[in-house]
Amino acid sequence: MNENPSKRVGNVSVITGVRQVNLWKPQDLQHTQHDQLAEEVPVALVYNGISHVVMMASPKDLEWFAIGFSLSEGIIENRSEIYGIDVVQACKGLEVQIELSSRRFMALKERRRALAGRTGCGVCGVEQLNDVGKPIAPLPFTQTFHLNTLDLALEHLNDVQEIGRLTGCTHSSVWLTPYGKLVGGHEDVGRHVALDKMLGRRATEGDEWHQGAALVSSRASYEMVQKAAMCGVEILFAVSAATTLAVEVAERCNLTLVGFCKPGRATIYTHPQRLLDV
Repeated sequence: MNENPSKRVGNVSVITGVRQVNLWKPQDLQHTQHDQLAEEVPVALVYNGISHVVMMASPKDLEWFAIGFSLSEGIIENRSEIYGIDVVQACKGLEVQIELSSRRFMALKERRRALAGRTGCGVCGVEQLNDVGKPIAPLPFTQTFHLNTLDLALEHLNDVQEIGRLTGCTHSSVWLTPYGKLVGGHEDVGRHVALDKMLGRRATEGDEWHQGAALVSSRASYEMVQKAAMCGVEILFAVSAATTLAVEVAERCNLTLVGFCKPGRATIYTHPQRLLDV
């Protein structure tokens, strides 16, 4: 899968996920100017020919998104259970066509059948309130992170935001080594999608992507904690605040959750024993 979000039209390099538009500035309402906006398109995840969900996302790195979403939502347990991924144009958006193993596809169909008869409660698209807290196996305590390197990591958070640097309109999710080195990451107009892309990449890469911590440019909601924990992430840093439910989920599944990560500042909500101050 190609990590590079650029493509070429003739001799001009074009950033996938960015579109040029005309707009006006208050100081000159008589003349338009050119600017760049981040694209947001409907992306359907289709498993073995059956559409499962439609998300609004940036139209890049969608293979990583498919893998990460499948892992973080418990549709698969490991990368090998996806046999193929194709991204195709469909209607006014994109389809990510995912070929699952027979066992996983049967489990997905059973889950969909179970949901079909329920009355929706309207909470975040979840069919029943009990589904908000899906069971997560408690995480082990195998990872550490040196807090004195967090400031350095924060300086490089936007290194993966090619669209964001042009438009100011994306979130990012990155992976850090235990000493704060940026290994890599992904961006998207949606914070959950950015995290899924990074988790999908992590599931495919080598050892460096499995030692350390995740850092997201957004707040830490319960969905962000739940997705990270489902993929075995033990430490999650968030630039903004955490919600009460996020803290509860993190405490329950043994995830170290840290919010308000700014230069010289951090708030540790759960399981501080993984964090080293030297």
